[in-house]
Amino acid sequence: MAITNTKMKIVFTVILLAVMLAAPMFLSEFRLSLLGKFLCYAIIAMGLDLIWGYTGILSLGHGVYFGLGAYCMAMHLKLVASHGELPDFMSWSGVDKLPWFWAPFQSAGVTLLLAILVPVAVAFVLGYLTFRNRIKGSFFAILSQALVIITVTLFVGQQGYTGGTNGLTNFETFLGMNVGEPSTKLIFYYITAFVVIGTLILCQWMVSSRLGKILVAIRDAENRVRFIGYNPVTYKVFIYCFSAALSGLAGILFVLQEGIVSPAQMGIVPSIEMVLWVAIGGRGTVYGAVLGAVITNSAKTSFSEAYPEWWPIILGAMFIVAVLFFPKGLVGTIQDYCEKWGLYPFKKSNLLNSSSSLAKYTEMQSDKEPAHTTK
Repeated sequence: MAITNTKMKIVFTVILLAVMLAAPMFLSEFRLSLLGKFLCYAIIAMGLDLIWGYTGILSLGHGVYFGLGAYCMAMHLKLVASHGELPDFMSWSGVDKLPWFWAPFQSAGVTLLLAILVPVAVAFVLGYLTFRNRIKGSFFAILSQALVIITVTLFVGQQGYTGGTNGLTNFETFLGMNVGEPSTKLIFYYITAFVVIGTLILCQWMVSSRLGKILVAIRDAENRVRFIGYNPVTYKVFIYCFSAALSGLAGILFVLQEGIVSPAQMGIVPSIEMVLWVAIGGRGTVYGAVLGAVITNSAKTSFSEAYPEWWPIILGAMFIVAVLFFPKGLVGTIQDYCEKWGLYPFKKSNLLNSSSSLAKYTEMQSDKEPAHTTK
């Protein structure tokens, strides 16, 4: 009996939720903390997959949006830990007054809001200026890396305001809960797990809707989308900002669990690694982004523990093998085999080779709507 696409997604989601909820019963406190961090990375990967896998926008600077969200939360935690006084690193750097841009982070509610809005604002400025001028491909990737260099340099140089290379740490409480207590870490882990499931369902709904079809059409033939009356800039800016919001959300959860953030976590290397998570898991598959982030980082941790001198070489070899022999990633390869065996009738619009679905979709839209309208 053939298994439908929807049933497979429901089964996978239920299994993923069950595994995450049961993990605290089998993992030590240290391993559970690592899993919580990997789940934060999975949120970033899903957002990155929306813009790269479905829309064709390769961003090598998503570490910036992750770092901005993380710093916003860290600033609030640092102010709470300072008990109304200046944070310690400011005193050491000669700052004698709390900077004006730190003041809003005294409120937890405002902090959570800004941790999402600040990355979205930066993404909107970069996305609108570049997409409006039809800058894409490798040119956009270079611009996103330039954003990383500028941001990291700024955060490292302004030590009196950002903590410099050391970043922000030594947090105590959040909403009255001691962030160092095992019970609090367990709460943060469960919150992260439910956020991952919620994000997974939301992203899957988006790519399965009319919006998802338009994003795939933009990826495969942007000019055709423009000719049938849609404005690709609007959709590209929206999905890019939404992806940045997910990265900011991941930054919030990361700081609550890890208790530290530094400029190194928003650098070029972490930003490139985020792309590798999506590539290994399966570009153009939301579930692949989740698996790619968790599996890649788990392998990285395991190799570094077992082979401290050789693990970078082993990890690099794994990336090379994945790109050469599994170009569609883990999930994409499994999908191909299942389709070949008649076990899983996939919808081609969600895979990389979707030219046939694009043709059908554009033809349908041309019949429904006049070509002169712009949406």
